Amino acid sequence: MSDTANSLIEVLGNLDWSVLVNLAMSVVPALICITLHELSHGYVAYKLGDSTAKQMGRLTLNPIKHIDLLGLIMMVAFKFGWAKPVPVNMFRFKNPKRDMAITALAGPVSNLIICCVFLLIYGAVYVPLLTAGTDFAQTVLNSVYLTAYLSLALAIFNIIPIPPLDGSKILFSAMSYEKYLKLMRYEKYGMLVLLLLVATDFLGNPLYTATQYLFDKLFVFATWGFDLTQAIVG
Repeated sequence: MSDTANSLIEVLGNLDWSVLVNLAMSVVPALICITLHELSHGYVAYKLGDSTAKQMGRLTLNPIKHIDLLGLIMMVAFKFGWAKPVPVNMFRFKNPKRDMAITALAGPVSNLIICCVFLLIYGAVYVPLLTAGTDFAQTVLNSVYLTAYLSLALAIFNIIPIPPLDGSKILFSAMSYEKYLKLMRYEKYGMLVLLLLVATDFLGNPLYTATQYLFDKLFVFATWGFDLTQAIVG
């Protein structure tokens, strides 16, 4: 075997594969969160009179339709990210300002609900899966926990009022059309700004702090799930 091959084997042997495994395990929870987030936007918009998302095939549980590769990488690596925005034509709404705000709010609200549901599930399955003592059971338990956390992180991240995040569209309801359209001119720069802010302590630390604080408060749902299971088991 060549020296190059031996060196490569030595490098691979020294890698901390647990980091790569943990990153890979984050993909499925991240896909669940962004898919349901964008589906919520599209569904609410459809109910309010805008069928754009439906016509473009975005009212689907197929995660491929909703993936923004950079946003997914950000979610997996930094626990904050985004999906490919669902197209919305606010001029199809009866009340454009109000209905646009409701449509934008649907994403973060859905993620908040998902967080609570998965925490409830986490508490309910905690003892059975922990008792099972298998790697698969531990993986499932970790994935449920991570889905809850990522969903909350996605909700908090998206209420930031920087285009194209949902917060900027919610802010629209309190602005004139002229000011909103002026704000949207900078939408193409929004993601670059967010990428830099999240990757640094300027926005990264406050987001982590806010997410962890609220997650700790919502963890009561896990307690309820645990108590429910114990009551059923007797």
